[in-house]
Amino acid sequence: MLAVKDGDLDKLGILFERHHTALFEFFSRMTGNRTASQDLVQDVFFRILKYRNTYRNESQFTTWMYHIARNTRFDQFKKRRPEMVVPEEGIEIPSQGMSAAKQLERDQETELLRQALMKLPDDKRELLVLARYAEMKYEQIADLLAVDVGTVKVRVYRAIKELREIFLKLSGEKSPCNVKTSEINLRII
Repeated sequence: MLAVKDGDLDKLGILFERHHTALFEFFSRMTGNRTASQDLVQDVFFRILKYRNTYRNESQFTTWMYHIARNTRFDQFKKRRPEMVVPEEGIEIPSQGMSAAKQLERDQETELLRQALMKLPDDKRELLVLARYAEMKYEQIADLLAVDVGTVKVRVYRAIKELREIFLKLSGEKSPCNVKTSEINLRII
């Protein structure tokens, strides 16, 4: 990024190659719309180019990039009314010897978890997407949100708790879901 800031705009292609997939996944999980997510990724890289002079090497590039991504999503949300979210096919995970019944059960649980994630308020969904999917460290998220690390930990804990409650409500279960299985499914969706 420092080279881009100094005027070597060819290096933006390298940044795009390294980070476009992670940004797409972030937007996809936040909006539930793959087409809009592609547009948002393009807009982020346009803004990176436009605002390259504001980049300071004080924190990680990804933190600065996600800051731009959050602003891009907020701007897009202000421009348009929220669209109806249509669930899209998830990533196919090989069964690895699972029986058809077990695979079907896992697929159903994954879909319920995806629905529960989309029902979370934006701020909580964003925290989980950053922490679990973008695999950002709590310190990076704290820097991005301009809060203490302890605040991030508490918010993530509360978001997971609310996600679990929504999941249970959707599934009609009375008992807590299997945390290990749900953790795996949370990474899949």
